[in-house]
Amino acid sequence: MSEHVTEVSDNSFEKDVLESDQPVLVDFWAAWCAPCRMIAPTVEAVAEQFAGSARVVKLNVDDNPSVSQRYGIKGIPTLILFKGGKEEERVVGATSREAISRMIEKHVTGAASA
Repeated sequence: MSEHVTEVSDNSFEKDVLESDQPVLVDFWAAWCAPCRMIAPTVEAVAEQFAGSARVVKLNVDDNPSVSQRYGIKGIPTLILFKGGKEEERVVGATSREAISRMIEKHVTGAASA
């Protein structure tokens, strides 16, 4: 991945996402998914923007069916923001950097800015 975006799996999801002390944005994706590849640079930019205050991880739905099934992932890309071990927000499909940033910002600052 990169220095700002890491890969998680069915095995590491609990520890890396649900037990994190920071908000975690999970990008559910697959290598064959064109929209997933399209938003990858956007997800990377958001990860860099929030480095230190939130984490951004990717989960390949083909390689990790357990977590994907648990969260009812039907379409990809799906971005889910977790905070305190709970799903806070979800976006299905390609979206803008601004939308992703706003989603994280609300949970990093603790107050909605929109």
